[in-house]
Amino acid sequence: MLGAIIGDIVGSPYEDFSDKIVDFELFIPYCKPTDDSIMTIALGCACVNSDLSDESDFKLKVAEYMRELGNKYPYAGYGGKFYRWLKTPDMGPYGSFGNGSAMRVSPVAWAANTLEQAETLAMWSAEVTHDHPEGIRGAQAVAAAVWMARTGADKDEIKAYINEKYYKLDFTLDEIREDYRFDVTCQGSVPQALECFFEAESYEDAIRLAVSLGGDCDTQAAMAGAVAEAFFGIPDDLAEEGLSFLDDTLSGYYFEYSEQLYGN
Repeated sequence: MLGAIIGDIVGSPYEDFSDKIVDFELFIPYCKPTDDSIMTIALGCACVNSDLSDESDFKLKVAEYMRELGNKYPYAGYGGKFYRWLKTPDMGPYGSFGNGSAMRVSPVAWAANTLEQAETLAMWSAEVTHDHPEGIRGAQAVAAAVWMARTGADKDEIKAYINEKYYKLDFTLDEIREDYRFDVTCQGSVPQALECFFEAESYEDAIRLAVSLGGDCDTQAAMAGAVAEAFFGIPDDLAEEGLSFLDDTLSGYYFEYSEQLYGN
């Protein structure tokens, strides 16, 4: 959860402007929380204020919190269709396979008691907007990786599960970095973000690797950071500096749910 938020903040100045290097300053004045952070926080609030066994109630709360927070921060970098969804209370899902479903999903993996529940909640959270099979698959893959990481699975176990059920991770970052370009689809960014986690040796390493790919840096770092947090943890100084970029409103929403989910 916080891993996704910090990844987003660190990656925000480099979106489509990365020098494709890992040696860059993590926090600069241009860093800011974008739609990735805002929607992660919204989903976290939904997780602690809904009945997780009730699909209708959970989806209702996801939609309510995403619209509530999204409309408080209308210029956070949303895609066109999602922005229209925010502004149209009776609009349902619109068939998206964009990576918005995967960037926001990490709280469900902290709320879930089983891997199956994490994948189910990920599906439900995606279907509120991103009901294309690829949009659902991206959300479920990230949620599964986070849940497995936080419950003690090692990298080999997590990667085997992702390879078998979701994506073939048959590449290295060095092989794809030079030619990798901006891609906001789940199928074009989730596998790459997960590989950043698998090649990382720390939380910080994971988000640096994600930014080094270029393209949709903030979202890639959010997804990689979500899994890396669950596996490595986040150093206290890095967590403190990352949280300092949230204003009082976002901090309030974040702390509303984070203590409950992290204590799960």
